[in-house]
Amino acid sequence: MTVVLAHVPNESADAAFDAALEQARFRGTGVVVVNVAPGDAPVDDRIVPEDGVAALTRRGADAGVEVTVEQPVDGDVAGAVLDSAKRHDAALVVVGVRRRSAVGKLLMGSVAQRIILDADCQVLGVKG
Repeated sequence: MTVVLAHVPNESADAAFDAALEQARFRGTGVVVVNVAPGDAPVDDRIVPEDGVAALTRRGADAGVEVTVEQPVDGDVAGAVLDSAKRHDAALVVVGVRRRSAVGKLLMGSVAQRIILDADCQVLGVKG
């Protein structure tokens, strides 16, 4: 069992990563960071660059937690996170959440909401 973190570099990313590390230490497991590229743009600021990946793994090591990073390309971001959680037999999925208007959810959907509703394991939503 592991902890899976749905990761996008945004305002809630650090808080969600810290929560994933804390949960992994508590459970005695590692963290799999899933940073999905939707593939809809040639340059995507939602993707963590190489130095950012190294920083995440280093922060994990400093906390005594093994961190691995997956960066799949998939137009179904929530589906990619949920697939990773199944593959790794996740005990917990951690996802950063933010307030959105009803119209914003209707027009753009909510990856976090879908993960929360469709995950086969516990989900921890973390505000930034």
